[in-house]
Amino acid sequence: MSVVDIQAGDLRSDGIATVGDYIALLKPRVMSLVLFTGLAGIVMAPGSVDLLTAFTALLCIAVGAGASGALNMAYDADIDAVMTRTTGRPIPRGVIAAGDAYAFGGFLSALSVTVMTLLVNDLAGALLAFTILFYVGIYTLWLKRRTPQNIVIGGLAGALPPAIGWAAVTGSLAVPPLVMVAIIFLWTPPHFWALSLYRSDDYARAGVPMLPVVSGKRETRRQIAFYTVPLIIAGLLPAILGFAGPLYLCTAAGFGFLFAYCAVAVLRERDEAREPAAHRLFGVSILYLFVLFAALIAEHALSIAPFHGVGI
Repeated sequence: MSVVDIQAGDLRSDGIATVGDYIALLKPRVMSLVLFTGLAGIVMAPGSVDLLTAFTALLCIAVGAGASGALNMAYDADIDAVMTRTTGRPIPRGVIAAGDAYAFGGFLSALSVTVMTLLVNDLAGALLAFTILFYVGIYTLWLKRRTPQNIVIGGLAGALPPAIGWAAVTGSLAVPPLVMVAIIFLWTPPHFWALSLYRSDDYARAGVPMLPVVSGKRETRRQIAFYTVPLIIAGLLPAILGFAGPLYLCTAAGFGFLFAYCAVAVLRERDEAREPAAHRLFGVSILYLFVLFAALIAEHALSIAPFHGVGI
């Protein structure tokens, strides 16, 4: 029986799940990045919000992201079981049944959206609901196994937390959160394609049409370089448009240069067996996004940005 013939619902739990296993279902590393970018939206938003509301919004963003991760793992349990980097997840290991993961993720999804809507505001709740539905319905169920553009289109889900954070404070949207969304959206393809370059055998074995599998590594390198240009420009926009200051500008320029340098190294890579340049770019890409949003938060927390965010 091939991996595509295995349904996630057919994978049963043979072990005893721990609290740590259920935490692993939430993809905590992804959740932490989502939480951080959501915090940037809250901190940068004009006006003020009380600590309890800010904490509630962040908690709902984190739980919603975790719920999406659990639902994704439940549906993708068949391919996770044959990919080296995912075989240690709770469902392939047999400690949590796919059906239990569906129930867990569904409950947390409903809970996070309901709490966000009732205790924060309607727009923040609607954006959170859209994010979960897009990640699960559009990316996981539709795009991931059908097109190499899965990461490009599906990246919108992971890009929305700054907009949710901003909406939690203001009840509206504006240019700054949309620029932050654009940065994450443009960052997602080169970030994941760098990973897919040195994990291409994994994706091929699982039947996932990632770009290196469908179009080859050379085209993937070109696409990484192509997306790097608008990413770096978008990274500079907060300073260009006047809602970030000199600290952010220096950070975005410096790390944008580093990102571009690593992307060019990937483009010139000849060691296709080990892909050292792709490994390096993947790590730098995580650092790039973190330091950009850290600079935004720091400027507004220190009141050195052109306008001040929330007072919490």
